[in-house]
Amino acid sequence: MRIALTGASGLVGRWIARAALQAGHRIDSLPGWRLGDVPDLGGCDALVHAAFQHLPGRYRGGEGDDPRGFTRANLDGSLRLFRAARDQGVGRVMFLSSRAVHDGHPAGMDLADDLIPAPTSLYGQVKAEAEAALAAMAAPDFRTASLRPTGVYGPGRPQKWAGLIGDFLRGITPEPRVATELHGADLGRAALLVLDDPGMAGSYNAGDLVLDRRDLLAEVARLAGCGTPLPAPADPAPLRKPLSARLQALGWRPGGMALLRRDLPEIIAEIPT
Repeated sequence: MRIALTGASGLVGRWIARAALQAGHRIDSLPGWRLGDVPDLGGCDALVHAAFQHLPGRYRGGEGDDPRGFTRANLDGSLRLFRAARDQGVGRVMFLSSRAVHDGHPAGMDLADDLIPAPTSLYGQVKAEAEAALAAMAAPDFRTASLRPTGVYGPGRPQKWAGLIGDFLRGITPEPRVATELHGADLGRAALLVLDDPGMAGSYNAGDLVLDRRDLLAEVARLAGCGTPLPAPADPAPLRKPLSARLQALGWRPGGMALLRRDLPEIIAEIPT
């Protein structure tokens, strides 16, 4: 399969590119393309849209002081891309959405694949509106879907934990926090399963670990010989946990703590201190 992939060098896109290449697919990273452009997608069997414009390191709140520009780039630009794929005969389009579409649901709620979005940020709203617009374009010869991952981690750059671990190694204890996390390799496998799903449609959640910063940094401290005090345990009860039933029905089995323990030494080694 020839897959057009936007955002191929980003935090999420690089994992999808790696998984696709390892599976024998061809990747077209659309050199020179920017959000808002209409690319040449001739010969592509599928499109995965993982590019997103935001302030560095910020997703929620990533619009800064330019919400109109943020919406124009990310929503209008995505819709133009989806229409180009449909009009140029691309058979399958997958949009990288986010768990942020569900931030308005009650604390502690389990998030099902088919749960109606309730965003509370402009980031979540733009993702939800792009999901809905893409779904409305679906046709028998134009399969569409959205993948909603939780926080994505793994070795390589960009690295989501660079600031957290770097500060900890320099003696700074962070505030307590617990979050849902997903290894990038598991995300890459999830993306390919969605593209291969004969019933590809709607939304698919992708989540794995419920990870307390205290537990993460305790392992960092052990591996690095770091004596920085650990944060207090965080309360996991308010966390909204995504269920990944549709992916699991396709055979998806994320790696859990085993992947985290395997790759944490490499992640630590990449962080400047």
